[in-house]
Amino acid sequence: MTSASVTVDILDQAREQVLERGEGLSESQVLDVLRLGDDMLEGLLALAHDVRMKWCGPEVEVEGIISLKTGGCPEDCHFCSQSGLFQSPVRAAWLDIPSLVEAAKQTAKSGATEFCIVAAVRGPDEKLLAQVSAGIEAIRNEVDIQIACSLGMLTQEQVDQLAAMGVHRYNHNLETSKSHFPNVVTTHTWEERWDTLRMVRAAGMEVCCGGILGMGETLEQRAEFAANLAELEPDEVPLNFLNPRPGTPFGDLEVLPASEALKSIAAFRLALPRTILRFAGGREITLGDLGAKQGILGGINAVIVGNYLTTLGRPAESDLDLLIDLQMPIKALNDTL
Repeated sequence: MTSASVTVDILDQAREQVLERGEGLSESQVLDVLRLGDDMLEGLLALAHDVRMKWCGPEVEVEGIISLKTGGCPEDCHFCSQSGLFQSPVRAAWLDIPSLVEAAKQTAKSGATEFCIVAAVRGPDEKLLAQVSAGIEAIRNEVDIQIACSLGMLTQEQVDQLAAMGVHRYNHNLETSKSHFPNVVTTHTWEERWDTLRMVRAAGMEVCCGGILGMGETLEQRAEFAANLAELEPDEVPLNFLNPRPGTPFGDLEVLPASEALKSIAAFRLALPRTILRFAGGREITLGDLGAKQGILGGINAVIVGNYLTTLGRPAESDLDLLIDLQMPIKALNDTL
């Protein structure tokens, strides 16, 4: 079979299987998509957009994030400048409650419906959970916004505490495929992350789980990662692209080519037709302004606005203007919350 016939075959399969029936692509099918030539990119993105529109609708969910505790993390995630094990410029710092509330207010003003409180830790201790609880209460007193958290690996007791606080969604990324994970992190296992996610789901919180593309993984491992996520069935998948950070083990890696990043976005949409697929860190350096538009017209249906944890993002106004230009309505707060 020629490469051209494989190309036609996988797109035809995806159109019938994913677009018509709503069944995500398998790992081997995702790999076929990732191997498509750049000449097929336009058609692939159009198909992914059709899938997103049919199974998710036109709404785009907008989220802001803030770091409650930055830097000084004991883990060795090779992409992360917040690790205390690397010679990176990020140093440990805590954010006070008034600053947290102000950040939530500014996030809400941008049109965001979700505000995520993040901490650079292996997992939360009692001090951090107390700070999170106080922060959530203070935010709720002044801002109408859904609150998510990303605090590392959890015990069952901690999961129950966060659920009792009313945390809407918990973010804990698998980061990459199970087979590639030991090349990215050595201080904890992929299975430990998976266990936290299963407890979060069982407690009734929404599961937010994605990762970073461009960390030296093969196309096969990228397809494996999509299959890992499909098995987990998260409510949301944030797609990050490696923005190499000085002083980290991945600081010298090449930035993922834009065409490869866009193919990955489309492939993940075809693997996860009903999932919130969120543009996250690294899209600015990987895709630029044109790529941001192509991504939103190629399967993306959520964005993080403003800055990330240790890197600058696009101004919130730029993303909101883009959504208006593309006639993509911003998702409103759920009436039941």
